[in-house]
Amino acid sequence: MITVMLVDDHPVVREGLRSILEAQVDLSVIGAAASGLEAVTMAAALKPDVVLMDLRLPGIDGVTAIERILAARPESRILVVTTYETDTDILRAVEAGAAGYLLKDASHPELAAAVRAAFRGETVLAPAVAQRLMHQLRRPARPNLSAREVEVLGLVARGLTNADIGRELHISEATVKTHLLRVFNKLDVSDRTAAVTSAMARGLLDG
Repeated sequence: MITVMLVDDHPVVREGLRSILEAQVDLSVIGAAASGLEAVTMAAALKPDVVLMDLRLPGIDGVTAIERILAARPESRILVVTTYETDTDILRAVEAGAAGYLLKDASHPELAAAVRAAFRGETVLAPAVAQRLMHQLRRPARPNLSAREVEVLGLVARGLTNADIGRELHISEATVKTHLLRVFNKLDVSDRTAAVTSAMARGLLDG
């Protein structure tokens, strides 16, 4: 018997999930929490095999709850079941240790199969989620330019010289050069024109 704990702040959703899972002969719902903090406490007490976790919860959010539950009990498997599928949500949940990510429009057989797969140690991702995650991982890393570096590069794009930029920002020309050298290094370019072109292509500067 696979023991399951539910975490969702909507009673109707909790009861719906319970009904779906309890209809399976090999699945047993042993608890249901309505908040992130309650989930952490309940998981420590009940030690479920699999946790179905919503991300939008009162108090601590689902990602924080995932981290705390797994810190106390690494062997638990946590499946995110939510209506949200933004890139940030998906990555945060996976990085926190979630075993899978399902959307609430999953069919009853898909949900039950996902619980069993998670219990076996497999990773479970809804097709739409897997596609978004792969796109995110394939996309080139976005260089982390500081606000000042972006400001300097924006003035370069307007055609200002280093001396002009220094006067505009009330910094020395040497400091402007330092900022530009850091920008060149981060963008892997060797001149001002290439830096501006690369930054615009990456969405770091407005065209």
